Amino acid sequence: MAQMPLFAGTSETVLVNDERGRIAYTSDLVSAAVARAWFAELRESVKWESLRRRMYDRDVDVPRLMAHFMLDPEENGTPDAIRMAAGKVSAVTGVAFNSVGLNFYRDGRDSVAPHNDHLGEIVEGCPIALLSLGATRRMTIRAKEPPRRVLHVDLEAGSLLVMDHETQRHYTHGIPKTKEPVGPRISLAFRVRHFEDGGNP
Repeated sequence: MAQMPLFAGTSETVLVNDERGRIAYTSDLVSAAVARAWFAELRESVKWESLRRRMYDRDVDVPRLMAHFMLDPEENGTPDAIRMAAGKVSAVTGVAFNSVGLNFYRDGRDSVAPHNDHLGEIVEGCPIALLSLGATRRMTIRAKEPPRRVLHVDLEAGSLLVMDHETQRHYTHGIPKTKEPVGPRISLAFRVRHFEDGGNP
């Protein structure tokens, strides 16, 4: 199992580190002021998409807004906030991410169902890094097989959650809906993805 370097100058908490993978949470990757500035820029500058997906023989609205950017130095139109965030995340993880998926949770009704990343789309051995901006939302991480460990992680603004490649075999993760009053949140999911197969980013 590949080990990720400890984050210099940040308070990393290792949540899981065994044969089923490694999950680590850092609450203060960036300051509150930086997190607010990045959130404001992305909320206004990104062309958010409202998507529909096939579920249970019918088309349903995806309960959040989405966007995607390639992390290519030559790519025009990538917001400065994303480039700065990618640089920070790559610096602390030691990983040259090439893709970032954005999710905009407008309120507690927006969510993402429990899932794991498709292993065929991400490069073997490379982690997934989730940077959170805006309101705190709770992520639930569940083991697929016994012992059925369940983790509830409150993802704060400016925080980073890193899940290594192996965790996608053994755990699901999701952001459940909540009836509690909660403000908008933007997540940036950094990945090293395969694109030579012609698949969608």
